[in-house]
Amino acid sequence: MFTIALTYKNCALTESWRGWGLRMFLIIGYVIILASALGTYAVHGSLLALWVPLEYVAIIGLTIGYFVASNNIGIIKATVGAVPGILKGSKFNKAFYVDALAMLFEILGKVRKEGLMSIEGDIENPDSSPIFSKYPNLVHDHHVMEFVTDYLRMMVGGNLNTVEIESLMDVELETHHHEAEEPGHVVANIAGAVPAFGIVVAVMGVVNVMGSVGSPPAVLGKMIGGALVGTFLGILIAYGFVEPVAKLLEQKAKESAGIYKLIKMVLLASMSGYAPAVAVEFGRKTLDSHSRPSFRELEDELKARKGK
Repeated sequence: MFTIALTYKNCALTESWRGWGLRMFLIIGYVIILASALGTYAVHGSLLALWVPLEYVAIIGLTIGYFVASNNIGIIKATVGAVPGILKGSKFNKAFYVDALAMLFEILGKVRKEGLMSIEGDIENPDSSPIFSKYPNLVHDHHVMEFVTDYLRMMVGGNLNTVEIESLMDVELETHHHEAEEPGHVVANIAGAVPAFGIVVAVMGVVNVMGSVGSPPAVLGKMIGGALVGTFLGILIAYGFVEPVAKLLEQKAKESAGIYKLIKMVLLASMSGYAPAVAVEFGRKTLDSHSRPSFRELEDELKARKGK
């Protein structure tokens, strides 16, 4: 039992390091991008020529305006709330999935011994449930607990068969995944628009140059160079800084899908008549290789928790 506890403590430590690693990789990537762009330019040019503050302000303002104008308030809030999450380690790790499987095993075991009506109090008040309260990481995830309790409630009602339940689950999961993926799509769209804003700023600079055609060549050259900085900034910001954020958001959305697929398979297997131990094995098999506990790990963990 001590070995199991140590293993999952190490899992939590690993996830803490993973969160730190995500931050570091993003920062390292940004440093490489800046070093590659500005460092190579500095070899033969002056970095001061790239410092055109009004063009920075214009591109940032246009980008924010595009974001606000092209999305409703709900999507804006969801995107702003999702972006900080890319710097955190994923909670959907092996320890989290073992908790989910153990919780489902325990609740289905109660159903098998005492009948479906015995869990009515648990699903109506998960926070005070003797079973659910053992798993605070899951209880604190409102969406996961709502998914579990809603379908357990339907099972208690006994009016739907497995085909109908599975169909309903698929529709709900499709809606959930669409919502989870929305921030990534929004940021990807922004990345696609920023180069165009760079061109807009560059054109404005060229118009300014056209109004100064009588100036000395050295002055005109400096003004033309400043105008072209807009195009440079638009492309660099879009593909060097905004696009990586969109990719990380998309990855986060995909990570969140695993727990729902696991719950779906476990509950459907239980409804089909399989014993709790077999039902949770259905769920374990849905996990990817990085997060999936082995059969022996899960079996030992379930035995250890049963003995508490």
